[in-house]
Amino acid sequence: MQRQITIKNRKLRYAVKVSRRAKTMRLDAYYDGRFVLTIPRGMDEGLIRAFIRQKALWMIEQIRLFRKFEGGIFFKSDRRLYLAHKEKAREFVNRRLAYYRSLYRVQYGKVRIKNHRSMWGSCSSKKNLNFNYKLLFLPRQVADYIIVHELCHLRHLDHSARFWHQVAKTFPNYRQMERQLKSRF
Repeated sequence: MQRQITIKNRKLRYAVKVSRRAKTMRLDAYYDGRFVLTIPRGMDEGLIRAFIRQKALWMIEQIRLFRKFEGGIFFKSDRRLYLAHKEKAREFVNRRLAYYRSLYRVQYGKVRIKNHRSMWGSCSSKKNLNFNYKLLFLPRQVADYIIVHELCHLRHLDHSARFWHQVAKTFPNYRQMERQLKSRF
């Protein structure tokens, strides 16, 4: 169900999704400018409104950030944009993978460039790597962090202490990078 809130004379629209698995409220921002609030069943309406008011400035910041991409428009999950940037993204990712692979001395299978709505990258148990083409539009350090994160999953397919130790070899500030990704992207 669609809802909206007005903050600083701006109407912010968001969808509400009720999940029986959710234990807390979570607000996700998507590249196409959508916001989705996931809530547990039976959540008090007053708590929902308070949570959205608390997140309103973050939502406005997300809108500003997304508008920086693609000449001032939101990224759409649009096949045309994906196809226009896919090969350039592949070149970028392969160049950065080659650099970091030599540091980590890992082998991987296929590298795919995808058009995900809310995921930057993934690593499969078959050692295949998937990356979002929109990495092209992130600050270089953030894109590199995502690439290193997925490379480290080649050794540890979890988020154990051993995994984070591998990430910290290149990004000792990985906690800060994670917070930045969660709060800004």
